[in-house]
Amino acid sequence: MILLLIDSVILILSLIFAFSIRLGYWYWPEGSLYWLIFLSPVIALPIFIRFGLYRSVIRYINFNLLWNIFKAVSLYALIWGILAYLSATKGIPRSVVIVNWIFAIVSICGIRMILRWLIMIFNNSESINVAIYGAGSAGRQLSIALDASDEYNPVAFIDDDDRFFGSYIGGIEVYKLNDIEYLINKEKITEVLLAVPQMSGSRRREIINFLEPFRVHVRSLPGVSELAQGKVKIADLREVSIKDLMGRVSVEPNKKLMSLNISNKVVMVTGAGGSIGSELCKQILKIEPKVLVLYELSEIALYNIDKELSSLNQNKIKIYPLLGSTTDKVRLDNVIESLKVNTIYHAAAYKHVPIVEFNSIEGVKNNIVGTLECAKSAIKFGVETFVLISTDKAVRPTNTMGATKRFSEIILQALNKNSLFLNELSSQNSNQNKTKFSMVRFGNVLGSSGSVIPLFKEQISKGGPVTVTSREVERYFMSISEAVELVIQAGAMTKGGDVFVLDMGKPIKILDLAIKMIRLSGLELKDKNNPSGDIEVEFSGLRPGEKLYEELIIGNNTSKTENPMIMRAMEDMIPWEDLDATIMDLKEAINSSNHSRIQELLIKIVPEFTPEKEIFDHLFSVNKSD
Repeated sequence: MILLLIDSVILILSLIFAFSIRLGYWYWPEGSLYWLIFLSPVIALPIFIRFGLYRSVIRYINFNLLWNIFKAVSLYALIWGILAYLSATKGIPRSVVIVNWIFAIVSICGIRMILRWLIMIFNNSESINVAIYGAGSAGRQLSIALDASDEYNPVAFIDDDDRFFGSYIGGIEVYKLNDIEYLINKEKITEVLLAVPQMSGSRRREIINFLEPFRVHVRSLPGVSELAQGKVKIADLREVSIKDLMGRVSVEPNKKLMSLNISNKVVMVTGAGGSIGSELCKQILKIEPKVLVLYELSEIALYNIDKELSSLNQNKIKIYPLLGSTTDKVRLDNVIESLKVNTIYHAAAYKHVPIVEFNSIEGVKNNIVGTLECAKSAIKFGVETFVLISTDKAVRPTNTMGATKRFSEIILQALNKNSLFLNELSSQNSNQNKTKFSMVRFGNVLGSSGSVIPLFKEQISKGGPVTVTSREVERYFMSISEAVELVIQAGAMTKGGDVFVLDMGKPIKILDLAIKMIRLSGLELKDKNNPSGDIEVEFSGLRPGEKLYEELIIGNNTSKTENPMIMRAMEDMIPWEDLDATIMDLKEAINSSNHSRIQELLIKIVPEFTPEKEIFDHLFSVNKSD
């Protein structure tokens, strides 16, 4: 209604100004022209309404609206000119129509631009000033999206291309990266948004490392392969991940190896709802197995992964979500036999070091007995490939979880070598044994359950402190998608009994990781050198069973494989005859809840296991005090 009133006044004044300019003096209409001038809104407003001039939101004004104004005013000016020419006794100068047309367009567009400017000033007082790194197509699209938001106000572009420096794109000036401190001080920017999807990983890391000391929050658009068709949206922005900082060089997966054990086969993933298991399922689904079997103990985890896979299942692959424990021999036999499973990825395990340390009996039962029962069922029903997901904590373990994973590796190595036992198992179901066992060992994956990175994010969002166990603690990190790709390829390369080790790159200090995450969130580290900072780091001490450093191989005897990111480790094995008796003793100790005996047997089979002097299991502590 306000715009209707303003436009009406503008239309009348434009005509009066047009006549005044043409005649050379202030003109006040009279006669028939009086009514034509003062009733001009009656002619124009229906046209303006038809062209949608009053349906557009002023703050989102764009070229399309300006073009509609041009067309609507042109049509109105033409109609008014014809009516004026027909009704005026002496006619009217044609220049009046042209001047009126120009005045009306400029005034009606101008008033909307002024209103938009006033609205933007009001809204920008509460919005966040941001700089967009990248003045290319993605950066320009992002600036348009930000312009339409209440939350962000783009005040600068930053680009590497010398041709852009000092120029303006969409009214926003382009600066060099070295101008960042000037922009922080002058424009009060608090966020830098990386909008160069095709940027190389090395250049991305250089930029992030350059920005780290400054008090700015860094976020980025995903890579080209992740961007959907269409315009860039604010929702596409994501936090800079630790993956961007690790300096890893990705190796294109070998498609033949990726499909060898999966394509057109019945594939089973144990622990399908866990971090590794769920990623395995998603990548397996893309390779088009004949059937995908999700085997999971947790009902909610199984529900979540089944729901997610259903939305991704474009090729309508048959998926069976099955509840069950890996220690349940009858259930495993029934599943593997009924569905005629070809490949098993055994990801089911208790992996959280302190939790397993405080619940050692269940950890041993699930991780060791569960692996054994899965392996025996695989042999019995002729599964072709069995891949164990292992961990760097299996190397010279200081905790129960690591010891159980090394014990599991030893079981599979022994089973692979013991042809007599294998043939005895397989003959129970009239199968000739053909199961190839392999193990894939790697370190921490980014974003997994229990990982330190989600914990740090949560602590930072709450204002700190960020808790680090020790100044010296280091860990290997790899993205979960890369780890799973390598697991699938490693399993396809097995000759039977192989221990594969993934190249995790260089270990990262957890303290350095925490500091980077604080700074890249736009906050400052609070310490004795900067007492006015935002987030401080507290040292909580090593947890039960935790090591300062992790290793990936027990000895130095490794060989290369077809993939430079995968090594084959040659490690000592134990004959099945010796191992079988110990496993029987272990099961008996589990059934009798004999914590001390369990620890003795773990040390017997895994001599590198050097546990803490005290057994941390909660029930052991209670029984001991009684």
